[in-house]
Amino acid sequence: MNTLLYILWNPSIEAFHIGPLTFRWYSLCWLVGLLLAYLVVKRLFKEQHIPDEKFDPLFIYCFLGILIGARLGHCIFYQPDYFLTSWKGFVEMLLPIHIDQQGSWHMTGYQGLASHGGTAGLILALLLYVRRIKVPLWQVLDNIAIATGTTACFIRLGNLMNSEIIGRVTDVPWAFIFERVDMQPRHPGQLYEALAYALLFVIMWCLYRKRPQLVGTGFYFGLCLFYIFLFRFFIEYTKEVQEAFEEGLLFDMGQLLSVPFVLVGGYYMIRALKKK
Repeated sequence: MNTLLYILWNPSIEAFHIGPLTFRWYSLCWLVGLLLAYLVVKRLFKEQHIPDEKFDPLFIYCFLGILIGARLGHCIFYQPDYFLTSWKGFVEMLLPIHIDQQGSWHMTGYQGLASHGGTAGLILALLLYVRRIKVPLWQVLDNIAIATGTTACFIRLGNLMNSEIIGRVTDVPWAFIFERVDMQPRHPGQLYEALAYALLFVIMWCLYRKRPQLVGTGFYFGLCLFYIFLFRFFIEYTKEVQEAFEEGLLFDMGQLLSVPFVLVGGYYMIRALKKK
């Protein structure tokens, strides 16, 4: 195999240090993605004359909903045999630590986050937000959907920097060799998704500029779910399975979890267009 034909990929997972603190690329990508979404939604709320005091709590609801949902989604659907069968696993599911065989622990961050769980957690957090803050539910969901592509894009770039969620072995000329995994040329599935989500944001923003009256109908919310999870269903064919039990399944866990979101997204898109 001629490795010169492919892209050798082995960046450090650490971006920089400040004293004893270490900042990883994955964490930075999460923060950048959330910051961009924050700025986009803030602008949308301002254009739609929603007061600042109703916008301010939104970020905390979204951040906690995404983080908690993504963590629980990974632990419950991908590694239940580890996280749900012992006190050690249960503690590691809730706290960003690893407990070794001797009982001592050290900080690791949350190693294992699932986008399906993050989406479900975000929706639940938004339901709590609109109930408490008293803003129209569908207006909030549509505005969040318009900005979602920015966060999703940077999360996948974080996965790329971590050399995780790798693709299957391939001979395409743009294949990546993830040196920390093996020396096999593989599909850069993380990059495929990052580009797809960046395109989603462009599509959403252009549609919003042409059809701002659709905000509040659920159309943008439905389009976001439909686009992301339909793409997720097909991109799984280029990715390695994440857990061994998926090897014997006709569809892997990512595909199975994508189907309900695709159906729900399609339903809300059709419903919104019929109303208009």
